Amino acid sequence: MRISELASSSGVPIATIKYYIREGLLPAGRPVAANQADYGEDHLRRLRLVRALVAVRGLPVSTAADVLAVLGDGRGESVHRTLSRVLAAMDTARARDPAASDAGLAEVHGLVAAMGWHIPPRSAAVDALARALDALDQLGIRFGTRALLPYARLAERTARVDLDLLAAPAGGDPAEHAVLLAVLLEPALLVLRRMAQEHHSAAHGPDPAQPGGADRP
Repeated sequence: MRISELASSSGVPIATIKYYIREGLLPAGRPVAANQADYGEDHLRRLRLVRALVAVRGLPVSTAADVLAVLGDGRGESVHRTLSRVLAAMDTARARDPAASDAGLAEVHGLVAAMGWHIPPRSAAVDALARALDALDQLGIRFGTRALLPYARLAERTARVDLDLLAAPAGGDPAEHAVLLAVLLEPALLVLRRMAQEHHSAAHGPDPAQPGGADRP
């Protein structure tokens, strides 16, 4: 297919496709003339994967490129090893963030110990959670180990469900399947949490700010 057909099939503008090719996220097409190239179904699938990482998951283009590179060179290693490397690649974008405070790190280390998790004490995830606690603390919201424990237990149950879904469909790439579930399902889980909050908030009663809300029985 021509690049115009690739754009039409994927819904991605031609200029964006050319940008992804320049950045190495999408392979170039097969040259068929001086200014023309041919693209196949592999290009269409790869383009949809790139758009999912960038537009749905919200990864920076450079981070999406790192994730795709891991998927490309991870053939032959275990699914869990590939997934671990992908998550590490995603964390590189946070390495430039301000350092977490000692107090925030202490709270997270306490949580990790309470949950019995085997996580390096200065992993990117530990730093990210500590920075989030620092931000809450600066706004006057003290959110420590005890408050985090119920969330950690929910997260552990969710992770177990994730691992049960890692097996790829017949003929599929197990590593890519696992990465797509782990990376792309995360925004869906956040939306589910928001929907549950909306439901339970509404169940507490009408909002007085809504027209007629204060007059309802």
